Amino acid sequence: MRIWIDITAPAHVLVFRPLIALMRERGDQVEVTARDYAGVGELLRLHGIEAQPIGRHGGASNLGKLAAMVDRLPTLRRWAKGRKLDAALAHGSHYLTMAARSLGIPSSTTFDYEFATLQHQLGCRAATFVVVPEAIPPERLTRYGVRPSKLRRYEGLKEEYYLADFERDPRVLAEFSLDPEKVLVTVRTPPALALYHRHSNPFFFEVLEHVGSQAGVQAVVLPRTDEQAELVRGLGFESLMVPDHAVDAQSLIGFSDLVVGAGGTINREAAALGVPVYTTFAGRLGGVDEALIREGRLRPLTDPRDLELVKRHGDAGRVRRDPRLMLDLLLPV
Repeated sequence: MRIWIDITAPAHVLVFRPLIALMRERGDQVEVTARDYAGVGELLRLHGIEAQPIGRHGGASNLGKLAAMVDRLPTLRRWAKGRKLDAALAHGSHYLTMAARSLGIPSSTTFDYEFATLQHQLGCRAATFVVVPEAIPPERLTRYGVRPSKLRRYEGLKEEYYLADFERDPRVLAEFSLDPEKVLVTVRTPPALALYHRHSNPFFFEVLEHVGSQAGVQAVVLPRTDEQAELVRGLGFESLMVPDHAVDAQSLIGFSDLVVGAGGTINREAAALGVPVYTTFAGRLGGVDEALIREGRLRPLTDPRDLELVKRHGDAGRVRRDPRLMLDLLLPV
């Protein structure tokens, strides 16, 4: 089979890494396109995945997003046309499902946050199949045109599938010269265009200032943009370390005593690896986060002083699932 994958955000690299390996092992020809956004290219190189770069992120405004789509969609269509592709797979890339539908290519899209309304209105309607976690109630997807015949569901978290073969690499500790006697916190900044300065997201900066001022605590802050990195460095705390390149974030999470995430993927990776995790996400909670909170695997954070800054011992609670099950659901043919 000739299979097309489109990657538009960093998390998608991780989702598709084991699936690409499985497909190639069985003899499939896999071709990858990617959008230049938040270090996607560097992550692809880090994981040894070759991709054709096509397009950029449109920014925060709806007008910018529309302009980016108007530019990227026909370019993707031209790239795919004539390649005799048998199937197309995406993680929320409405570009892929729309282009694939226009070319008569069966496609599947997967995601685990159901309230990205515009993206899903476009992507789900164009897709042949929509693959989501069981934690998302099916009735939340009907407004996107997801009929029962189109819907495929899987147990657990997507992170439990793509991290199934993962073992943490101690080289990440040496990379940051981390002190094993100190509490290690990994922090992920809010979505790229939601953190311009401390006044736009005061609570997140309160968290950073609290963590940075605690004796015996060290933190690695993973920014989404160069501007975010400079804002964090500008706080002046030596204990807040900010990488200037893509890092092995999964190993960093695996060695952490706790994680504080303002987005989604890092929170679920921590939950999958059995690491205590707090969320500062201020938007509407999706079904996956609702389930994790009910199960006690994700803790909402409303006061930085509620962080339990203590050393962790062991990997209790880690869950591994077979990525072949995910691949079987995603393949639309």
